[in-house]
Amino acid sequence: MQRLFRSASAGRAASVDIQQEIARSRAASGGPVRSASRDASMKKIWIDLDNSPHVPFFAPIIEELENRGYSVTLTARSAFQVCGLADLYHFKYTRIGRHYGRHKVLKVIGLCIRAARLVPFALRERPALGVSHGSRAQLLACRFLGIPSLLILDYEFARALFAPTWAMAPEVIPESAVRFKGKSLRRYPGIKEDVYVGKFQPDPAIRAELGLADDHVVATVRPPANEAHYHNPASEELFHALMDLLGRQSAVKAVVLPRNEAQAGWLRATWPVLFESGRAIIPRRAVDGLNLIWNSDLVVSGGGTMNREAAALGVPVYSIFRGKIGAVDRYLADQGRLILLETPEDVRTKIDLRRRRQAPPDAGRSNLALRKIVDNISSLIQSAPS
Repeated sequence: MQRLFRSASAGRAASVDIQQEIARSRAASGGPVRSASRDASMKKIWIDLDNSPHVPFFAPIIEELENRGYSVTLTARSAFQVCGLADLYHFKYTRIGRHYGRHKVLKVIGLCIRAARLVPFALRERPALGVSHGSRAQLLACRFLGIPSLLILDYEFARALFAPTWAMAPEVIPESAVRFKGKSLRRYPGIKEDVYVGKFQPDPAIRAELGLADDHVVATVRPPANEAHYHNPASEELFHALMDLLGRQSAVKAVVLPRNEAQAGWLRATWPVLFESGRAIIPRRAVDGLNLIWNSDLVVSGGGTMNREAAALGVPVYSIFRGKIGAVDRYLADQGRLILLETPEDVRTKIDLRRRRQAPPDAGRSNLALRKIVDNISSLIQSAPS
């Protein structure tokens, strides 16, 4: 942990701010963070929504936990449409923190600032367990406060920076590839997208909302995460080849989902004709990603979650991600549910631009993954100290 803080003097200052925030907040709240009872109704679970895929993933988990008598409290980072999606799902949450830029030093500073701002929330809410799908800020806040934490992960190459109390990963990821092993590791079947696709209800109205005609071949496109620590410039080369390909297909309409306003501006400036003609559009508001995917004929994405959502829904999907390919994507590729594109020539020859037949997702697979994840969380919170 200290190695991370030594990466910048501002990072060290932020770590001091966290400790000062803890002292002030503990004095105001009257004591350490601990629940007063072991009853489920008194065991509060704190879920931090750090990135947009976390919203649909945690929605059925939150519902099931509350059905079992647990209290759930939410925080959300104002980045990557997290709050817009949380509003779409009618979540009650506290907005804390934002994205601080792509530079590593800024990331460290932003991490420390957000962790410091999570501290008074946690002291006020007194959760028995912190849960996230990769929130480094929550892990840091939990470590400082002594709150047990659960890190759910589905990409074995992601860097956690701070070790959680427990980790949970899909069974398709070999245990040898996961940093957290033994008693600290829990497992669940399938992939994380299975958790919520079974409850999905399609709404064709989205096509009219986005101006998509019945005869359009609809391609949903997610650009590479060029501000992420795992970004590989080769993904951008594939993305350029993709946009050039779509620009030559008059029957295709591309719905492009940029990761932030800066990327949206770059897209419009780089392919002005495509956007000005309406053959490529950027939705004006946050949309239900699953519904958009379902009403698309194909998906091409430089990230992981949208690819896996399409695979779970049975929609043809192509990955232009060129970082380290994780076990989940290898598993889907081996099953023929995901096509990995490696070169611009792959983009030109392997993408099938035509209408598709729709088939409902497998609800049984979804229920199994959801039940196991919630069972794991329930087991861990009952073992957490009160």
